[in-house]
Amino acid sequence: MYRFLLTPRWWGINVFVLLAIPFCVFMGSWQLGRFEDRVDSHRDAGEQAASNEREAARPLTELLPVTKATAGKQTTASGTYGRQLLVPDRVLDGKRGFYVLTLLRTPDGKALPVVRGWLPGPAAPAKAPAPPSGEVTVTGALQASENPGENGVSAAGGLPSGQTAAISAASLVNLVPYDVHDAWLTLNRGDAGMRTVPVAATPDTGLDLKAFQNLGYTGEWFVFAGFVVFMWFRLLRREAEFARDAELGLVPDEEERVPSPSGT
Repeated sequence: MYRFLLTPRWWGINVFVLLAIPFCVFMGSWQLGRFEDRVDSHRDAGEQAASNEREAARPLTELLPVTKATAGKQTTASGTYGRQLLVPDRVLDGKRGFYVLTLLRTPDGKALPVVRGWLPGPAAPAKAPAPPSGEVTVTGALQASENPGENGVSAAGGLPSGQTAAISAASLVNLVPYDVHDAWLTLNRGDAGMRTVPVAATPDTGLDLKAFQNLGYTGEWFVFAGFVVFMWFRLLRREAEFARDAELGLVPDEEERVPSPSGT
């Protein structure tokens, strides 16, 4: 009854099934591995953040350029404050407000963006306290430059003068006449009564949408593998029932099943 399995048609079906199932299992396992890597990265990032808070601040020059290993570490820098900008549409504890960003001119001739604090409400220069004058030394957490459109950072253009959507050297270099470090610093304590801006998570280290997409893809690939097996058994059963009916004479001959041209 199962001699049909030796036909060319079923050889093709069987080969497809034997290739499709391992492929789906492999892809599902790979996506699951990606999700587990992100879980481990999220846990490591949490442990690293706790470790960074306990470490002593190091000079800025020792931590540049910013990497996953140095992002969030305590650093110290000296210089004089220069131009001040506002970063609108920043949420803190569920409230919308803005960052007060001031460029610190360092001895190497570049400027370090320093987020001095957060204020609620729409961005307005009159609300932002003026930076201290003269030589200052700041201490805070080192951060990597932001990418517009990612991690909640606005990519909107056309902002009023004195505002920037992203804290990045690529954006700020067009707003000031001097070079800018490809990094920024958030003070450990908000300046002039402003609220402290918490340390941002290092990109690609959290349980974000990409992580749960990997988990979703894992389920999809395993479902595909199960669907292939289900369809193979369904075709097998239908073909076996047809062969059994043919052996019992319950299936009409081909000539009887094909109507004549005259319709008789």
